[in-house]
Amino acid sequence: MSASFSATPRIVVAGNPNAGKTSIFNLLTGLNLKVGNYPGVTVDRHSGKVNLSGGQAFIEDLPGTYSLSARSAEEEIAMSSLAGHPPYVMPDLVLLVIDGTQLARNLYLVLQVLELGIPCVCAISMTDQVELAGDSLDIEAMSAALGVTVVPTAARTGQGLEQLKIALSDALKERRRPPVPPGLPPSGGELEHSLERIGDQVPDDWHHGDVRRRDALARWALLSLDPTDELSGLPDSLRTTVNEERDRLESTGEDADLMLIGPRYAWIDEHVGEFLHSKPAAPAQRSWSERFDRVLLHPLLGLPIFLIVMAALFQSLFAWADPMIGGVEGIFGQFATFVRGHMQEGYLREFVTEGLIAGVGAVVVFLPQILLLFLFLGVLESSGYMARVAWLMDRLMRSMGLTGRAFVPMLSGYACAIPAIMATRTMERKRDRLKTMLVVPLMTCSARLPVYTLIIATLFPTEAWFGLSTASLLMVGMYLFGTVIALLAAAVLSRTVLSGPAVPLVLELPAYRRPEPIRIIQEAWLKGRAFLSEAGTIILVSTIVLWVLLSFPQRDSMPNESPAEAHAIQLESSYAGQIGHFIEPTLAPLGFEWRIAVGLIGAFAAREVFISTLGIVHGVGDEADEESSSLRQRLRDARRTDGTPLYTPLVGLSLLVFFALACQCLSTLAVVRRETATWRWPAFLLAYMTVLSWVASAVVYQTGLALGFT
Repeated sequence: MSASFSATPRIVVAGNPNAGKTSIFNLLTGLNLKVGNYPGVTVDRHSGKVNLSGGQAFIEDLPGTYSLSARSAEEEIAMSSLAGHPPYVMPDLVLLVIDGTQLARNLYLVLQVLELGIPCVCAISMTDQVELAGDSLDIEAMSAALGVTVVPTAARTGQGLEQLKIALSDALKERRRPPVPPGLPPSGGELEHSLERIGDQVPDDWHHGDVRRRDALARWALLSLDPTDELSGLPDSLRTTVNEERDRLESTGEDADLMLIGPRYAWIDEHVGEFLHSKPAAPAQRSWSERFDRVLLHPLLGLPIFLIVMAALFQSLFAWADPMIGGVEGIFGQFATFVRGHMQEGYLREFVTEGLIAGVGAVVVFLPQILLLFLFLGVLESSGYMARVAWLMDRLMRSMGLTGRAFVPMLSGYACAIPAIMATRTMERKRDRLKTMLVVPLMTCSARLPVYTLIIATLFPTEAWFGLSTASLLMVGMYLFGTVIALLAAAVLSRTVLSGPAVPLVLELPAYRRPEPIRIIQEAWLKGRAFLSEAGTIILVSTIVLWVLLSFPQRDSMPNESPAEAHAIQLESSYAGQIGHFIEPTLAPLGFEWRIAVGLIGAFAAREVFISTLGIVHGVGDEADEESSSLRQRLRDARRTDGTPLYTPLVGLSLLVFFALACQCLSTLAVVRRETATWRWPAFLLAYMTVLSWVASAVVYQTGLALGFT
């Protein structure tokens, strides 16, 4: 009988982005995952259990990183998890996944991890692609050179999975420390003196007296710490010493980066030919990638092709999501009808149907769109196309203070800001993620369309201009207005609140690959589940609070009142109505009266709620969506206390501008809170968008009055 583990060991899976790391992790865990967040950050943490011959082991999939020279939050997590920086615990074993088609680049991370002295096993992924390209791998030579077990695998076919499990089990039983790897800088000289000084400042609980690990961490600090890094939790003395030693080395004409990185790549260049043998024939797989790139990265054709791809994606998104959204709404509507028929009339029934059921429905209704968008983006990402789009758009986006990676989340904002904000996780820099999160809500999302449609159809003439109706021109104008303001806001944020040095876009253009359906579906579901469990909770609570504000305090109906009149008077005397009257003076410069203010309060739950809230305010009832013509007529007939129309084209234009710029969406704020792990940025988002919308609407309305419009 084989020996068993004395305790449940912990394995971490590390590797470059796109190296097949997550695919191997999924095979080992059997897709039995636990998803959470790393301590103090919102980066997804995937963990599970793997069954080995010695028993079960915990296994965790680290964020992909090209090296341990950490500058972004994801790279910091990978480094801290591997080195055991508090609050992380050093793993018992590291599974290093190496892309066999990109061997030279992947070996750099391997050398850095081996320097830490942690027991390791290497898995060469995509060996089927290596063979398809006409190449061959010398696994024994690689294992001998690195001093660790190396196992060839192919996640698509499951090749090497059992051999990998055996290697992991053996390594956990032996706990053998790998030999000191090659590629270290030569001893002696100014660099060694600098590393000694830096090593003295590395906290003891990072290395626990292990000289080899302390020296490796000193090399890491010298490569990673500079004024542009986003690392946290580091001792000030360590930062100060690194800065002093960098300046000292530069004064002597030495380049610290070159002295640390150069020997590693020199060793890789010298030995990679021993590990990977290429046949003389040109690899067909690479030639096809080059042919595609000549078209997709063409200076003139690249962007139009991408716009066609995204137009097809969003057309499919709307076409496929709408029936599912309607189905979800129908299910919750039928459920509410069922509850009404089986509960006695009263506050409890109204709370259950209009508070709980409507609140849950408002959350779940987003799910089909979120799942489909992440499925589509997952296909484009795993195929290798999205990396090329980021490269293509980088120059344009950089002029606005963003990077090429921001383009896709911003474009996704046309569908819904929620998945668009979640899609910013693909961006490496925290500052870039924040900037993108803070401007995505300005893109014209689908939730604004019902509001735009109601206002435009009710208050603006229907004549055509050059074959286009006023309504279609206004709708296109609102889309352009939101996009331009979003880009301008990004430029302003880049020069004020989130200013900082421009970071060049560094990314890999991976070979085109066939997407893996199981992995894409799994990732989409995990992100959708995260939305339901975290952001959905805040949305549900907010919806219930809004119901309470609209429903209380209750009043008795008078005998001569019609149901519509009783409803309207009840609303005016409710807490929401009182709040509307209270804030009416602040909205008067925008042309808004208290009834519009109540609609804006309702719109905080979701922008579409503005329509049903106006229906309640103007006595149309709960079926305002189905009786839109009645609602439009009531809006046209509504009067102020002085007898003048409440809704005019000028008020309508002011409303359009306000909705284009205001953050009337609690779900968006909830998702930003989740992604940033603080209320600071959601509060800033709400504040700056509210001020921007108020000022812009006031300028529109007051300018219109000054020009004689009504």
